[in-house]
Amino acid sequence: MSTAQRGSADAHRHLVLVGERRRDRAAHRAALSLPEPVAPALPVIDAHRRLRGPYTAAGTLIRALVPDALVHHPELVAAHEVEILTVAPELRDRVPATLETLTSLAVPEERTRFYSAMRTGRLAHGLMEFLGGLITTAGWGTRSLVVDDLDQADPTDREFVAVLLRRMDPEVLTVVVGGTARLLDPTPVDPLVEPGTPRGEDLSAALRRFCRQLEATAVDGDATAEQSAGQGQLSQSTALAARYVAGDATDDDPAALAAYADLPVQRRRQLHDSRAEALERTGERSLALGAIPYHREHGSDPLGAGAQALAEAMDACMLLGFYDATLDFCRRGRALVDWEQDHDLRWKFTSKMPTSFSALGRAVEAEAVCDEARAHTRNPKIHIQCAYATSMLYTRHRDLSRRDHQRAMAWINEAIAIASLLPDPKDRAFNTVFHNNGLALIEGHLGHPQRALELVTAGLAELDRELGAGEHHLHRSVLRHNRAQVLTGLGRLDEALEEYRAVIAVDPHYPEYHFDLGNLLRRMGRQSEAAAAYETVLRLGPAFPELYYNRGDLRNGAGDVEAALADFDYVLELDPGFLDAYVNRAGILLDLGDLEGAERD
Repeated sequence: MSTAQRGSADAHRHLVLVGERRRDRAAHRAALSLPEPVAPALPVIDAHRRLRGPYTAAGTLIRALVPDALVHHPELVAAHEVEILTVAPELRDRVPATLETLTSLAVPEERTRFYSAMRTGRLAHGLMEFLGGLITTAGWGTRSLVVDDLDQADPTDREFVAVLLRRMDPEVLTVVVGGTARLLDPTPVDPLVEPGTPRGEDLSAALRRFCRQLEATAVDGDATAEQSAGQGQLSQSTALAARYVAGDATDDDPAALAAYADLPVQRRRQLHDSRAEALERTGERSLALGAIPYHREHGSDPLGAGAQALAEAMDACMLLGFYDATLDFCRRGRALVDWEQDHDLRWKFTSKMPTSFSALGRAVEAEAVCDEARAHTRNPKIHIQCAYATSMLYTRHRDLSRRDHQRAMAWINEAIAIASLLPDPKDRAFNTVFHNNGLALIEGHLGHPQRALELVTAGLAELDRELGAGEHHLHRSVLRHNRAQVLTGLGRLDEALEEYRAVIAVDPHYPEYHFDLGNLLRRMGRQSEAAAAYETVLRLGPAFPELYYNRGDLRNGAGDVEAALADFDYVLELDPGFLDAYVNRAGILLDLGDLEGAERD
């Protein structure tokens, strides 16, 4: 059932339970008459990001549901393979990874393409579809999903829950959100985010719109004291501190926090070391994005094991497109050392910041980080990276009104000049081609598509000439895709089609290639082939509104009005702010004589 169909009354049947302490919220929940949990073993999901980092809550839910779903609804699991394995990597030994791409398979040193920050929104909608499909197919009736500590969650989980609140019918699944009053604070407008940057689902707005608010009053008495009655004061304090660490420092009991603070430093570090070792023995990959780096960071070797765990978590989040978490790990790593203490370690935790800030629309902060690095190093490779990053800020990541392609050209030329002096021939060739690809983008923005085409074509030839056949597959595919786009812009459609076919042959599971191919085929008047390309996109990962919009437009042009309406409906289910979908749907409704519907749209 869509948001519009539910109406305002039903929209307030999800619940948000506000209380300053976990035990206060737990006591209030116990007094509620909630439907049975969505999974028997999950009466409450803790969303605290310190546990498993991004998708702590979503991953916990998926790990609980997928084993049974594999037995009874394997086709549903297969249809959402990408979302499932992204949020719950522990399931890789049970859910086959059949849709790997050159992006997901690239070794870190060859990773030249990163996911859009909007990918987490697609994942959230895909998880919503999986959960809704499972509930419907299994015929569960009304269930409940309780997610606590959401004010401490990573933005990925906050986005996922916001999608659930907006899209999930509370008669099917009642979502109960718990946290402190901070949950309801309006999301502030960040002045450092570039105007026009797409924003994900706003949790605070969803809570206010779709939830009935309940207040959890403070519970009388001291549960900790009651549990520890009869113990000596010293042993009680030590036990509380140990419990705090064993709970991965998520406990909000003031007595546990105080006991932890009172422990001798060396004892605290030993507790963290022991907890990290126990978690590492589980082999659960998502723990490496949350509790493990936290404990290593606070253990006995912060500059060794701590820095390594933080760096591994930072790299993993970067590759998955979890940019808020990437920045968090960068900041925590940078807090360990300054440029003078350990230049290389400081750069390790700085290097991922420009890309992450840029992806989140925070260009000013990205440039500031580049300026800082330039001021503290003479390493030519660092200067190359910073010059490229700054160039892309001015030609791509800033708001249109604030772009400066000439300044971008100056910075990319600096990167190319330094790259030409690198001593290793392969290193020099790759860096020159990579940055000439950036130059091609700028030339395209300056209205010089022929020059852009020449740069990309020369780059492909140089990589073929200088590198081995097994090297840099990903960047070669990026160059071919860029060449296809430039050829399309030049109106050389048959050549563009050939390039798209070629890049899909080497990277067949990358959805955007098939989406662009479908758009090209539409432009060429090959409508049935375009429709087939769009269908392929649907099989390769979570849906996105532009796909359904384009397919709806295609169907409408072919006279399949009902199917077109369904697509435009779904566009607005995914993105209620998609203006063109309202326009197109209004036109169809007007033609059908539905004046009220057309006027509403």
